[in-house]
Amino acid sequence: MLSKKTQYAIKALMYMAEKNSSEPILISEISKKKKISLKFLENILLTLRKAGFLNSKKGKGGGYTFNMKPEEITIAMILRVVEGPIALLPCASLHFYEKCKNCEEKHCGLNVVMCEVRDASLGVLEHRTVRDLVDLG
Repeated sequence: MLSKKTQYAIKALMYMAEKNSSEPILISEISKKKKISLKFLENILLTLRKAGFLNSKKGKGGGYTFNMKPEEITIAMILRVVEGPIALLPCASLHFYEKCKNCEEKHCGLNVVMCEVRDASLGVLEHRTVRDLVDLG
């Protein structure tokens, strides 16, 4: 299940993509239009900026702009930045692999199935972008 933080990150990016503006967009505008708490949104946009998706400018005429094109930002990228691993088990993760703490098996059937689930999910999430979400809406 997607956390509220991830849902709001995606909504904010979609709003910015819909505006299709080279001018910075105020955080207060996004907050108001998407009904997201300003403080919560500040934290989310900071995370997205640190990940390289956005740029920010302070002061008069400030706000947020895209650092990457909306068609380059995949849903998988957003999920990994905001949520962490996409895989349902740490042993099935591509980018955050860890051996399961309670698993003593050399080969685990659950791992095999969870890798299949991960790969099926990534088949969609790595090929859908913020631009796709706007176009589908």
